[in-house]
Amino acid sequence: MSSIILLFLCLIVGVLLRRVPAFPSTSPVVLNQFIIYISLPALALFAIPEVELDSTVLLPVGVAWICFGAAALFFYTLGRIYGWSKKLIGCLILTAGLGNTSFVGFPIIEALYGKQGLQTAILVDLPGTFVVVSTLGIALAAYFSKGQPDFKAIGLKILTFPPFIVFIIAFAMNVANLHFSADLKEVFNRLGSTVTPLALVSVGMQLRIERKSKHWRFLFLGLAFQLILAPLLIYVLYALVLGMRGPVVQVSILEAGMAPMITASIVAISYGLKPRLASMMVGFGIPLSFITLAVWYLLVQGL
Repeated sequence: MSSIILLFLCLIVGVLLRRVPAFPSTSPVVLNQFIIYISLPALALFAIPEVELDSTVLLPVGVAWICFGAAALFFYTLGRIYGWSKKLIGCLILTAGLGNTSFVGFPIIEALYGKQGLQTAILVDLPGTFVVVSTLGIALAAYFSKGQPDFKAIGLKILTFPPFIVFIIAFAMNVANLHFSADLKEVFNRLGSTVTPLALVSVGMQLRIERKSKHWRFLFLGLAFQLILAPLLIYVLYALVLGMRGPVVQVSILEAGMAPMITASIVAISYGLKPRLASMMVGFGIPLSFITLAVWYLLVQGL
């Protein structure tokens, strides 16, 4: 419950800080850069060396890759049909194609399924969502923020994206069975825990409710995909097509339906991909997801 309170409190604090002169309009940019260069790398160093790698990881790890690929196909097709701008298409793919599988997902899954469910949620998030946003997410943001794709520049952005660099180091440590000391892990844990409050304050500072905004219909479409179509896709693939059952499948479906990923929103904002829409996706997606997740939880209990 404390995690849920933190989510809403930080969003409200961000909205209120817009009215404080001591916080200039560039404050969200500074917060975002701190998250990218400090918080996310620390989180990777804390968690990834400890993940157990075996064949059971395939279903939960596949969630983020499948949903991101489906979002890319869905919104790129609609964008071509209706003549949307590249920045709009990129924003929707990033913010509707990646769920908040950790900061919203972890406390919810642990409350519903206990420590065993949390282990599955970690597999959805770290080798899945985290890697997708660090690789495909950065590549997509770089591609859709430019008029013409520069694949060399895109590759360079991926290779120089701090969380991705640290992920490679942490993954190599996992494979080599190397681990940090308890003191260092505690340091990384504390630094990594700053992602949620800083990101939500940043989003809150950029969240503006404009009744005449041209983004409302795109917000509705993006949230409909993230909260309804994405978990439905995983349900069809895992439960109906593959015939899988059990808590792992249930957690995978629920994680697919989490609110839009905060980090993906930050990436979209950093690359100028419709920053206001990206903020709205997180700001409105988090409270709405509690309703849709309750429905999905009831639906998957028979699996």
